[in-house]
Amino acid sequence: MQINLPHVLAAVQAAFDRYEHALVCNEVEVLDALFWNSPHTLRYGATENLYGYEAIQAFRAARPAQGLDRVCMHTVLTTYGEDFATANTEFQRAGSARAGRQSQTWMRTPAGWRVVAAHVSLLA
Repeated sequence: MQINLPHVLAAVQAAFDRYEHALVCNEVEVLDALFWNSPHTLRYGATENLYGYEAIQAFRAARPAQGLDRVCMHTVLTTYGEDFATANTEFQRAGSARAGRQSQTWMRTPAGWRVVAAHVSLLA
């Protein structure tokens, strides 16, 4: 297994950056596009557990668009071969003292890199 092949790492970095921009700008269509459209996709949020693409999509559509600005710190992307990657980052929302963590599992699909599992949590 080849770890962090430069061209794969660059592609995952671009997908991660696109996701982050869409998140803070509340570009729901982009966020939806970056999750794998499958009942196997899951997202554990700070206050919700979402199973399947449709549940994640519904959550995004109903989520308030305020207070999304944040700064990422200590982001670690790791690719495994050509088709699998993880992304982990710490974040801090503007105006909040609480630190958060985000983990994503990415898979290369025929449509491009997609999040297949995600987890968001806030530290006390």
